[in-house]
Amino acid sequence: MSRKPYQPPMPASWWLKHPAYRFYMLREATVLPLLFFIGCLLYGLYALGQGEASWRQYQAWLQQPWVLALNGLALLASLFHAWTFFVLFPQVMPLRLGSHTLPAWLMVSAQWAGVLLTVIALWWLLGGLDADA
Repeated sequence: MSRKPYQPPMPASWWLKHPAYRFYMLREATVLPLLFFIGCLLYGLYALGQGEASWRQYQAWLQQPWVLALNGLALLASLFHAWTFFVLFPQVMPLRLGSHTLPAWLMVSAQWAGVLLTVIALWWLLGGLDADA
């Protein structure tokens, strides 16, 4: 007769007991506003395929205060997620040049510089978000 190994009970509130667990759950929860943002993008692609009237309706929908607020929350959530990832990266995958390891602050700064350069490049490619274009 085989016996099952002991499995201690795991309450649903396990993550509330330690600050590191709460931080982890907050980081994982950043996906929720991003799901709304992805839904907005998919709705926009659908509206674009339906013609000019549908596209104009989509643009009007995007300008509603609650849509702007949720998209702003999605932006903050993605920046928070990026920050936590960038801080963890040097610990998980330290970069070595010969016998020297790059300082964590340099790796984090380089990642944020990459984000900034990407935003600038997209801004330039989209013509500075010219509404008349």
